[in-house]
Amino acid sequence: MSLSMPSIVRWLALSPCIIGALLATLILGGCSAVRLGYNSSPTLAYWWLDSYFGFDDQQSLRVRNDLQAVQDWHRKEELPLLVQTLQDLQAMAPKPVTPAQVCQLVSGLQTRVQATLDRVTPTIAAIAPTLQAAQLEHISREFEQRNRKWREEWIVGTLAERTDRRVKQIVERAESFYGTLEPAQLAIVRRHVETSSFNGPRQYKEKQRRHQDAMQVLKELGAIRFPANQATAAIRGLLERSLNAPDPAYRQYMDRLTNESCAAMAALHNSSSADQRNFLVQNLRGYEADARALASQSTDAPAPEPSPTPF
Repeated sequence: MSLSMPSIVRWLALSPCIIGALLATLILGGCSAVRLGYNSSPTLAYWWLDSYFGFDDQQSLRVRNDLQAVQDWHRKEELPLLVQTLQDLQAMAPKPVTPAQVCQLVSGLQTRVQATLDRVTPTIAAIAPTLQAAQLEHISREFEQRNRKWREEWIVGTLAERTDRRVKQIVERAESFYGTLEPAQLAIVRRHVETSSFNGPRQYKEKQRRHQDAMQVLKELGAIRFPANQATAAIRGLLERSLNAPDPAYRQYMDRLTNESCAAMAALHNSSSADQRNFLVQNLRGYEADARALASQSTDAPAPEPSPTPF
């Protein structure tokens, strides 16, 4: 719901490969398909992950079972929290907002994402040591392919082309919540993009660091049979470095981007008309109804824990 703020999936390095697709569906899906997407998320996430790893039979069984367990937990524990967040947003929607309020919302969502990451970490730790050389090579090629695509979108080409692409993405996202934007609001978006601290080469370098870090950790876990707790700690450290870069200067850069996005989102919201804010409330109300319906499908039984690590 921010403007150019990197999506949750982009904040992760190995984690897009492991849980990105699941998180994208678990947190907020898309419009009328949200219920179908949420209920199908373990299967969709498995297919997405398998395209990276090419799981063998044993790995496949482990991943499928654990993705289902994570969804069961998320349905019971996280969806009620999401309902509350959507109610809070509905109360905020008719009023002006500050950049600090927007950033507080983003921080809250990050906390919920971290909770889901914590549930998935044992699965990653269990699968990583079983990856074969061919699977690691396949992962490396997937990283390279996605790096090439990212470069084409955010580094290659003219500044005007990249600016127009970012503006288009932001406008489409904003209009999905507010309806058609007015010329003055389009100007807010364009001004945000044109004055943004976004630095494609700098973020590309960080993507490469994350991928190298991921490959190194995966290879180490495959070469050395660490105890389960050490393997889990290694994966948890990798995910932490993916969410929060070790380089303080890069963290400051990301904080600056975040603050700029919060300010632009607040400015866009505060420029919205009564009709646009009503449109926003109706959208949020629809998401709340989806989240309530999905949460009500959970059973009273405790959600299963991820399978124990085979060490």
